[in-house]
Amino acid sequence: MPSEFPKRVTLLGSTGSIGTQALDVIRSQPGRFTVAALSAQSNAELLVQQAREFRPAAVVIGDESKYEAVKAALASQPETEVLAGAAALADVAGRPDSDIVLTAMVGYAGLLPTVRAIRAGKDIALANKETLVVAGQLITDLVRQHNVRLLPVDSEHSAIFQCLVGEEQNPIEKIILTASGGPFRGRSRAQLADVTKAQALKHPNWDMGAKITIDSASLMNKGLEVIEAKWLFGLRNEQIEVVVHPQSIIHSLVQFEDGSLKAQLGLPDMKLPIQYALGYPQRLPNEFPRFSFLDYPQLTFEQPDLGAFRNLALAFAAMQQAGNAPCVLNAANEVAVAAFLRDEVGFLQMSDVVEECLSRVSYLANPSLDDYVLTDKETRRIAQEQLARL
Repeated sequence: MPSEFPKRVTLLGSTGSIGTQALDVIRSQPGRFTVAALSAQSNAELLVQQAREFRPAAVVIGDESKYEAVKAALASQPETEVLAGAAALADVAGRPDSDIVLTAMVGYAGLLPTVRAIRAGKDIALANKETLVVAGQLITDLVRQHNVRLLPVDSEHSAIFQCLVGEEQNPIEKIILTASGGPFRGRSRAQLADVTKAQALKHPNWDMGAKITIDSASLMNKGLEVIEAKWLFGLRNEQIEVVVHPQSIIHSLVQFEDGSLKAQLGLPDMKLPIQYALGYPQRLPNEFPRFSFLDYPQLTFEQPDLGAFRNLALAFAAMQQAGNAPCVLNAANEVAVAAFLRDEVGFLQMSDVVEECLSRVSYLANPSLDDYVLTDKETRRIAQEQLARL
Protein backbone atom coordinates (compact mmCIF):
# COMPACT_ATOMS: atom_id res chain seq x y z
CA MET A 1 0.00 0.00 0.00
CA PRO A 2 1.50 3.41 -0.99
CA SER A 3 2.74 5.55 1.87
CA GLU A 4 0.16 8.28 1.20
CA PHE A 5 -2.56 5.95 2.49
CA PRO A 6 -4.54 6.10 4.63
CA LYS A 7 -5.90 9.42 3.40
CA ARG A 8 -7.95 11.45 5.83
CA VAL A 9 -11.14 12.66 4.11
CA THR A 10 -13.35 15.57 5.09
CA LEU A 11 -16.71 15.00 3.39
CA LEU A 12 -18.93 18.05 2.99
CA GLY A 13 -22.45 16.99 2.07
CA SER A 14 -22.23 13.44 3.36
CA THR A 15 -25.97 12.67 3.31
CA GLY A 16 -26.61 13.51 -0.35
CA SER A 17 -26.24 11.30 -3.41
CA ILE A 18 -22.51 11.94 -3.91
CA GLY A 19 -21.80 11.90 -0.18
CA THR A 20 -23.44 8.54 0.49
CA GLN A 21 -21.69 7.01 -2.54
CA ALA A 22 -18.37 8.43 -1.34
CA LEU A 23 -18.89 6.69 1.98
CA ASP A 24 -19.65 3.48 0.07
CA VAL A 25 -16.25 3.89 -1.62
CA ILE A 26 -14.50 4.54 1.70
CA ARG A 27 -16.28 1.55 3.26
CA SER A 28 -15.12 -0.68 0.40
CA GLN A 29 -11.46 0.37 0.76
CA PRO A 30 -10.53 -0.54 4.36
CA GLY A 31 -7.18 0.85 5.41
CA ARG A 32 -6.97 3.34 2.54
CA PHE A 33 -9.25 6.09 3.86
CA THR A 34 -10.41 7.47 7.19
CA VAL A 35 -13.12 10.07 7.75
CA ALA A 36 -11.96 13.29 9.43
CA ALA A 37 -15.25 15.20 9.30
CA LEU A 38 -18.79 14.95 7.95
CA SER A 39 -21.40 17.59 7.22
CA ALA A 40 -25.06 17.71 6.23
CA GLN A 41 -27.48 20.56 5.74
CA SER A 42 -30.63 19.10 7.33
CA ASN A 43 -30.62 15.28 7.33
CA ALA A 44 -29.67 14.97 10.98
CA GLU A 45 -30.76 11.34 11.36
CA LEU A 46 -28.52 10.05 8.56
CA LEU A 47 -25.63 12.27 9.68
CA VAL A 48 -25.80 10.71 13.15
CA GLN A 49 -25.81 7.19 11.65
CA GLN A 50 -22.75 8.04 9.54
CA ALA A 51 -20.96 9.58 12.51
CA ARG A 52 -21.55 6.48 14.60
CA GLU A 53 -20.10 4.27 11.87
CA PHE A 54 -17.11 6.36 10.79
CA ARG A 55 -16.40 8.17 14.09
CA PRO A 56 -15.02 11.43 12.66
CA ALA A 57 -13.39 14.14 14.74
CA ALA A 58 -16.19 16.55 13.81
CA VAL A 59 -19.67 16.70 12.33
CA VAL A 60 -21.47 19.82 11.17
CA ILE A 61 -25.23 20.17 10.78
CA GLY A 62 -26.00 23.19 8.62
CA ASP A 63 -29.52 23.64 10.01
CA GLU A 64 -28.78 25.13 13.43
CA SER A 65 -32.22 24.17 14.74
CA LYS A 66 -31.09 20.52 14.64
CA TYR A 67 -27.85 21.05 16.55
CA GLU A 68 -29.15 19.96 19.97
CA ALA A 69 -30.67 16.77 18.54
CA VAL A 70 -27.42 15.80 16.83
CA LYS A 71 -25.36 16.68 19.90
CA ALA A 72 -27.61 14.59 22.14
CA ALA A 73 -27.53 11.64 19.76
CA LEU A 74 -23.72 11.66 19.75
CA ALA A 75 -23.27 12.40 23.46
CA SER A 76 -21.78 8.95 24.04
CA GLN A 77 -19.16 9.58 21.34
CA PRO A 78 -16.91 12.24 22.92
CA GLU A 79 -14.26 12.02 20.19
CA THR A 80 -16.73 13.58 17.74
CA GLU A 81 -17.24 17.32 18.11
CA VAL A 82 -20.70 18.51 17.02
CA LEU A 83 -20.96 21.90 15.33
CA ALA A 84 -23.63 23.82 13.43
CA GLY A 85 -24.03 26.56 10.84
CA ALA A 86 -22.24 27.91 7.78
CA ALA A 87 -19.30 29.39 9.69
CA ALA A 88 -18.60 26.05 11.39
CA LEU A 89 -18.74 24.32 8.01
CA ALA A 90 -16.07 26.63 6.60
CA ASP A 91 -13.93 26.17 9.72
CA VAL A 92 -14.10 22.37 9.48
CA ALA A 93 -13.10 22.51 5.82
CA GLY A 94 -9.83 24.14 6.80
CA ARG A 95 -8.91 21.97 9.79
CA PRO A 96 -5.41 20.46 9.77
CA ASP A 97 -6.52 16.88 10.47
CA SER A 98 -7.48 15.99 6.87
CA ASP A 99 -5.62 15.42 3.60
CA ILE A 100 -8.43 15.91 1.08
CA VAL A 101 -11.80 17.67 1.18
CA LEU A 102 -14.59 16.18 -0.92
CA THR A 103 -17.08 18.96 -1.63
CA ALA A 104 -20.35 17.13 -2.27
CA MET A 105 -22.63 19.99 -1.26
CA VAL A 106 -25.20 21.28 -3.73
CA GLY A 107 -25.07 24.80 -5.11
CA TYR A 108 -23.48 28.11 -4.15
CA ALA A 109 -23.19 26.95 -0.53
CA GLY A 110 -20.06 25.03 -1.51
CA LEU A 111 -18.04 28.11 -2.48
CA LEU A 112 -16.84 29.50 0.85
CA PRO A 113 -15.93 26.12 2.44
CA THR A 114 -13.95 25.26 -0.70
CA VAL A 115 -12.08 28.58 -0.53
CA ARG A 116 -11.28 27.93 3.14
CA ALA A 117 -10.03 24.40 2.37
CA ILE A 118 -7.77 25.59 -0.47
CA ARG A 119 -6.31 28.34 1.70
CA ALA A 120 -5.57 25.67 4.32
CA GLY A 121 -3.59 23.71 1.74
CA LYS A 122 -6.08 20.87 1.24
CA ASP A 123 -6.46 18.91 -1.97
CA ILE A 124 -10.02 19.24 -3.26
CA ALA A 125 -12.14 16.44 -4.71
CA LEU A 126 -14.64 18.70 -6.43
CA ALA A 127 -18.21 17.47 -6.82
CA ASN A 128 -19.62 20.96 -6.23
CA LYS A 129 -19.42 22.31 -9.79
CA GLU A 130 -21.01 25.58 -8.74
CA THR A 131 -17.77 26.59 -7.01
CA LEU A 132 -16.02 26.93 -10.38
CA VAL A 133 -19.11 28.26 -12.14
CA VAL A 134 -19.48 31.10 -9.66
CA ALA A 135 -15.81 31.97 -9.11
CA GLY A 136 -13.65 30.06 -11.57
CA GLN A 137 -10.86 32.63 -11.90
CA LEU A 138 -10.61 33.16 -8.17
CA ILE A 139 -10.58 29.43 -7.40
CA THR A 140 -7.98 28.52 -10.01
CA ASP A 141 -5.76 31.39 -8.84
CA LEU A 142 -6.03 30.13 -5.24
CA VAL A 143 -5.24 26.55 -6.31
CA ARG A 144 -2.03 27.74 -7.97
CA GLN A 145 -1.14 30.04 -5.07
CA HIS A 146 -1.52 27.30 -2.44
CA ASN A 147 -0.15 24.49 -4.62
CA VAL A 148 -3.07 22.11 -4.06
CA ARG A 149 -4.72 19.62 -6.41
CA LEU A 150 -8.21 20.22 -7.77
CA LEU A 151 -9.49 16.75 -8.64
CA PRO A 152 -12.81 16.59 -10.53
CA VAL A 153 -15.55 14.24 -9.39
CA ASP A 154 -18.22 14.99 -12.03
CA SER A 155 -18.16 12.00 -14.36
CA GLU A 156 -17.55 14.16 -17.45
CA HIS A 157 -14.68 16.13 -15.94
CA SER A 158 -13.18 13.02 -14.39
CA ALA A 159 -13.23 11.50 -17.87
CA ILE A 160 -11.35 14.46 -19.35
CA PHE A 161 -8.91 14.45 -16.43
CA GLN A 162 -8.22 10.74 -16.96
CA CYS A 163 -7.71 11.27 -20.71
CA LEU A 164 -5.15 14.00 -19.99
CA VAL A 165 -2.94 11.92 -17.69
CA GLY A 166 0.36 11.51 -19.53
CA GLU A 167 -0.55 14.18 -22.09
CA GLU A 168 0.80 17.19 -20.19
CA GLN A 169 3.02 18.29 -23.11
CA ASN A 170 0.31 17.86 -25.76
CA PRO A 171 -2.00 20.84 -26.31
CA ILE A 172 -5.75 20.23 -26.37
CA GLU A 173 -7.57 21.15 -29.57
CA LYS A 174 -10.99 20.76 -27.96
CA ILE A 175 -12.95 18.76 -25.43
CA ILE A 176 -16.31 17.14 -26.04
CA LEU A 177 -18.63 16.92 -23.05
CA THR A 178 -21.26 14.23 -23.45
CA ALA A 179 -24.82 14.73 -22.22
CA SER A 180 -27.49 12.07 -21.82
CA GLY A 181 -30.14 14.52 -23.01
CA GLY A 182 -32.18 13.84 -19.89
CA PRO A 183 -35.78 12.58 -19.76
CA PHE A 184 -37.01 15.06 -22.39
CA ARG A 185 -34.47 14.43 -25.15
CA GLY A 186 -36.05 14.97 -28.56
CA ARG A 187 -38.98 17.05 -27.32
CA SER A 188 -39.71 20.39 -28.92
CA ARG A 189 -40.04 23.59 -26.94
CA ALA A 190 -43.83 23.39 -27.26
CA GLN A 191 -43.78 19.84 -25.88
CA LEU A 192 -41.80 21.00 -22.85
CA ALA A 193 -44.36 23.60 -21.80
CA ASP A 194 -46.46 21.23 -19.70
CA VAL A 195 -43.92 18.76 -18.31
CA THR A 196 -44.29 18.04 -14.61
CA LYS A 197 -41.93 17.86 -11.69
CA ALA A 198 -42.49 14.10 -11.45
CA GLN A 199 -41.52 13.65 -15.11
CA ALA A 200 -38.45 15.86 -14.75
CA LEU A 201 -37.23 13.89 -11.73
CA LYS A 202 -37.06 10.63 -13.72
CA HIS A 203 -33.56 10.66 -15.20
CA PRO A 204 -33.01 7.79 -17.66
CA ASN A 205 -29.45 6.88 -16.60
CA TRP A 206 -28.34 8.49 -13.33
CA ASP A 207 -29.64 8.41 -9.74
CA MET A 208 -29.02 11.91 -8.37
CA GLY A 209 -30.46 14.45 -5.97
CA ALA A 210 -33.50 16.50 -6.93
CA LYS A 211 -31.72 19.73 -7.86
CA ILE A 212 -29.14 18.19 -10.18
CA THR A 213 -31.83 15.94 -11.71
CA ILE A 214 -33.92 18.97 -12.66
CA ASP A 215 -30.78 20.69 -13.99
CA SER A 216 -30.11 17.62 -16.12
CA ALA A 217 -33.67 17.68 -17.48
CA SER A 218 -33.30 21.35 -18.48
CA LEU A 219 -29.67 20.89 -19.69
CA MET A 220 -28.57 23.56 -17.21
CA ASN A 221 -26.40 20.90 -15.60
CA LYS A 222 -24.50 20.57 -18.87
CA GLY A 223 -24.22 24.34 -19.10
CA LEU A 224 -22.72 24.49 -15.62
CA GLU A 225 -20.33 21.70 -16.60
CA VAL A 226 -19.22 23.67 -19.67
CA ILE A 227 -18.18 26.58 -17.45
CA GLU A 228 -16.58 24.22 -14.93
CA ALA A 229 -14.54 22.58 -17.69
CA LYS A 230 -13.23 25.95 -18.90
CA TRP A 231 -11.60 26.58 -15.54
CA LEU A 232 -10.57 23.04 -14.67
CA PHE A 233 -8.64 22.57 -17.89
CA GLY A 234 -7.65 26.14 -18.80
CA LEU A 235 -9.67 26.21 -22.02
CA ARG A 236 -10.84 28.94 -24.35
CA ASN A 237 -14.60 29.13 -24.78
CA GLU A 238 -14.46 27.87 -28.36
CA GLN A 239 -12.61 24.71 -27.28
CA ILE A 240 -15.66 23.27 -25.51
CA GLU A 241 -18.33 21.29 -27.37
CA VAL A 242 -21.40 19.41 -26.13
CA VAL A 243 -22.73 16.26 -27.79
CA VAL A 244 -25.81 14.34 -26.68
CA HIS A 245 -24.98 10.68 -26.05
CA PRO A 246 -28.11 8.97 -24.66
CA GLN A 247 -26.41 5.81 -23.40
CA SER A 248 -24.05 7.68 -21.01
CA ILE A 249 -21.23 5.20 -21.62
CA ILE A 250 -18.67 7.60 -23.13
CA HIS A 251 -18.31 10.09 -20.32
CA SER A 252 -16.40 12.70 -22.36
CA LEU A 253 -13.61 13.02 -24.92
CA VAL A 254 -10.46 15.04 -25.59
CA GLN A 255 -9.25 15.89 -29.08
CA PHE A 256 -5.57 16.76 -29.46
CA GLU A 257 -3.78 18.87 -32.05
CA ASP A 258 -3.13 15.88 -34.30
CA GLY A 259 -6.86 15.11 -34.46
CA SER A 260 -6.60 12.05 -32.23
CA LEU A 261 -9.47 11.53 -29.76
CA LYS A 262 -9.24 9.93 -26.33
CA ALA A 263 -12.38 8.92 -24.46
CA GLN A 264 -13.10 7.44 -21.05
CA LEU A 265 -15.87 4.84 -20.98
CA GLY A 266 -17.76 3.02 -18.29
CA LEU A 267 -21.16 2.29 -16.84
CA PRO A 268 -23.02 5.31 -15.41
CA ASP A 269 -21.85 4.88 -11.80
CA MET A 270 -20.55 7.82 -9.78
CA LYS A 271 -18.53 5.58 -7.49
CA LEU A 272 -15.79 5.25 -10.12
CA PRO A 273 -15.01 9.00 -10.49
CA ILE A 274 -15.36 9.43 -6.72
CA GLN A 275 -12.85 6.65 -6.09
CA TYR A 276 -10.50 7.95 -8.78
CA ALA A 277 -10.42 11.41 -7.18
CA LEU A 278 -9.94 10.11 -3.64
CA GLY A 279 -7.28 7.59 -4.62
CA TYR A 280 -5.45 9.69 -7.22
CA PRO A 281 -2.87 9.07 -8.59
CA GLN A 282 -3.48 5.39 -7.83
CA ARG A 283 -6.24 3.39 -9.52
CA LEU A 284 -7.65 1.25 -6.71
CA PRO A 285 -9.08 -2.22 -7.28
CA ASN A 286 -12.81 -2.61 -6.68
CA GLU A 287 -15.78 -4.85 -7.34
CA PHE A 288 -17.90 -2.34 -9.24
CA PRO A 289 -19.90 -3.76 -12.19
CA ARG A 290 -17.88 -3.94 -15.41
CA PHE A 291 -18.94 -2.57 -18.79
CA SER A 292 -19.42 -4.93 -21.76
CA PHE A 293 -19.71 -3.66 -25.32
CA LEU A 294 -22.00 -6.60 -26.04
CA ASP A 295 -24.60 -5.09 -23.71
CA TYR A 296 -24.47 -1.82 -25.69
CA PRO A 297 -24.29 -2.74 -29.39
CA GLN A 298 -25.11 0.87 -30.36
CA LEU A 299 -23.63 4.09 -29.03
CA THR A 300 -25.33 7.11 -30.60
CA PHE A 301 -24.69 10.85 -30.75
CA GLU A 302 -26.66 13.97 -31.69
CA GLN A 303 -26.56 17.73 -31.41
CA PRO A 304 -28.24 19.37 -28.39
CA ASP A 305 -31.33 21.41 -29.24
CA LEU A 306 -30.48 24.88 -27.96
CA GLY A 307 -33.85 26.24 -29.05
CA ALA A 308 -35.82 23.81 -26.91
CA PHE A 309 -33.31 23.77 -24.05
CA ARG A 310 -32.42 27.44 -23.67
CA ASN A 311 -30.51 26.94 -20.43
CA LEU A 312 -27.54 25.47 -22.27
CA ALA A 313 -27.45 28.47 -24.61
CA LEU A 314 -27.70 30.84 -21.63
CA ALA A 315 -24.76 29.10 -19.97
CA PHE A 316 -22.59 29.49 -23.07
CA ALA A 317 -23.61 33.17 -23.20
CA ALA A 318 -22.74 33.71 -19.53
CA MET A 319 -19.36 32.05 -20.05
CA GLN A 320 -18.72 34.34 -23.01
CA GLN A 321 -19.69 37.42 -21.00
CA ALA A 322 -17.45 36.23 -18.12
CA GLY A 323 -17.01 38.40 -14.99
CA ASN A 324 -19.84 37.77 -12.56
CA ALA A 325 -22.29 36.61 -15.26
CA PRO A 326 -21.83 32.88 -14.46
CA CYS A 327 -22.46 33.70 -10.79
CA VAL A 328 -25.74 35.33 -11.84
CA LEU A 329 -26.62 32.33 -14.00
CA ASN A 330 -26.08 29.95 -11.09
CA ALA A 331 -27.97 31.94 -8.46
CA ALA A 332 -30.95 32.59 -10.73
CA ASN A 333 -31.09 28.92 -11.64
CA GLU A 334 -30.97 27.81 -7.99
CA VAL A 335 -33.95 30.04 -7.19
CA ALA A 336 -35.85 28.91 -10.30
CA VAL A 337 -35.27 25.20 -9.67
CA ALA A 338 -36.36 25.52 -6.04
CA ALA A 339 -39.57 27.21 -7.24
CA PHE A 340 -40.15 24.47 -9.83
CA LEU A 341 -39.72 21.80 -7.15
CA ARG A 342 -42.40 23.63 -5.12
CA ASP A 343 -44.70 23.60 -8.18
CA GLU A 344 -44.63 27.41 -8.27
CA VAL A 345 -43.22 27.83 -11.77
CA GLY A 346 -43.36 25.94 -15.07
CA PHE A 347 -40.47 24.05 -16.64
CA LEU A 348 -39.81 26.60 -19.39
CA GLN A 349 -40.25 29.53 -17.03
CA MET A 350 -37.05 28.56 -15.23
CA SER A 351 -35.13 29.78 -18.29
CA ASP A 352 -37.16 33.00 -18.28
CA VAL A 353 -36.02 33.72 -14.72
CA VAL A 354 -32.37 33.06 -15.56
CA GLU A 355 -32.47 35.22 -18.69
CA GLU A 356 -34.13 38.10 -16.84
CA CYS A 357 -31.49 38.04 -14.11
CA LEU A 358 -28.63 37.97 -16.63
CA SER A 359 -30.03 41.15 -18.17
CA ARG A 360 -30.77 42.98 -14.90
CA VAL A 361 -28.09 42.16 -12.33
CA SER A 362 -25.17 44.60 -12.11
CA TYR A 363 -22.28 43.37 -14.27
CA LEU A 364 -18.74 43.23 -12.87
CA ALA A 365 -15.84 42.35 -15.15
CA ASN A 366 -13.30 41.49 -12.42
CA PRO A 367 -15.18 40.48 -9.26
CA SER A 368 -13.60 39.73 -5.89
CA LEU A 369 -14.87 37.09 -3.47
CA ASP A 370 -16.95 39.75 -1.72
CA ASP A 371 -18.38 40.79 -5.09
CA TYR A 372 -19.47 37.22 -5.78
CA VAL A 373 -21.25 37.11 -2.42
CA LEU A 374 -23.07 40.36 -3.20
CA THR A 375 -23.88 39.26 -6.76
CA ASP A 376 -25.41 36.05 -5.44
CA LYS A 377 -27.61 38.01 -3.02
CA GLU A 378 -28.68 40.57 -5.64
CA THR A 379 -29.51 37.84 -8.14
CA ARG A 380 -31.64 35.91 -5.68
CA ARG A 381 -33.62 39.06 -4.86
CA ILE A 382 -34.26 39.85 -8.53
CA ALA A 383 -35.13 36.21 -9.26
CA GLN A 384 -37.73 36.23 -6.50
CA GLU A 385 -39.19 39.46 -7.93
CA GLN A 386 -39.40 37.84 -11.34
CA LEU A 387 -41.08 34.73 -9.93
CA ALA A 388 -43.70 36.88 -8.23
CA ARG A 389 -44.64 38.33 -11.64
CA LEU A 390 -44.95 34.98 -13.44
